Amino acid sequence: MNSSLKHNRYGFAAIIVGGAGLLYPLAVYWSLGRVPAMVLVALALTVAVGRLLLLRRSTAARALAPALVLVLITLSVLAFFDTSAATLAYPVLMNAAMAIGFGLSLLRPPSLVECFAALTEPSPSENARAYMRKVSAVWCMFLTLNTGVSAATALGGDLDLWAFYNGFLSYVLMGALFFVEWLVRRRVQQQEVRT
Repeated sequence: MNSSLKHNRYGFAAIIVGGAGLLYPLAVYWSLGRVPAMVLVALALTVAVGRLLLLRRSTAARALAPALVLVLITLSVLAFFDTSAATLAYPVLMNAAMAIGFGLSLLRPPSLVECFAALTEPSPSENARAYMRKVSAVWCMFLTLNTGVSAATALGGDLDLWAFYNGFLSYVLMGALFFVEWLVRRRVQQQEVRT
């Protein structure tokens, strides 16, 4: 199989898995009580396994794979005891996994932001690496806070609030952080060019 076909399949799989993860809170909101909770847990487990499989041979795997395995184990154990709670726990666990992944990458470089940036910038300067470590730390803190808020919505018992936060507001906040970081990065790059 040629490499462009493999790349296309990988890209398609990444879109499917990513889309399923993004839409999961809405699927729970519309389906909980209409379909067995275990079906939704199975969907969450499938998305987590898909994310884990997509990491193969990626430099991000060293930081993210252990955290995703922890998600799979925790979600499976929780589903054994309380499937309804497990359906609401998936976004909490994924935020925690990503926070752990960013944190691990700071302890054992390269940072996750460096791993992601390597797709377009394979040889960053030392200043760029330092900046990427700072951005990784910011994402680690953000995702830790997001985990706490997500957990509060899951424990609060209000499915509307849980779906609104986990299916909409948390993505708006992530998008805002991406945008602010993009603005800061442009400024940092301009300053680096001047020096």
